[in-house]
Amino acid sequence: MTLLGDLAPRRTIPFGIASFRIAGYALWPFGRTTVLRHDAGVGSAVGNVIWIIFAGWWLALGHIVTGLALCVTIIGIPFGIANFKMIPISLVPLGRDIVPTDQPFATR
Repeated sequence: MTLLGDLAPRRTIPFGIASFRIAGYALWPFGRTTVLRHDAGVGSAVGNVIWIIFAGWWLALGHIVTGLALCVTIIGIPFGIANFKMIPISLVPLGRDIVPTDQPFATR
């Protein structure tokens, strides 16, 4: 195994990886959805509690407010729905994966 292979990002900086996962999903949420990872353990649950306390609640609240504001206009409705899709991953990002889907506004 190489030196870079030994430094797995999931083990070293989980909050940084979660932040980049949220950023990528925010950049283009259409055609993708989030699913729970079944191999996530106690570490992701503890990390999610820490995340909710320090960052998750206000990120989710921001997506709720922005989604409601965007849904006021007809043009903003798809972007409002995209904001509502981002609430679960911004609230508890650890232990989730973003996967492509065939439908643009698919639910889990």
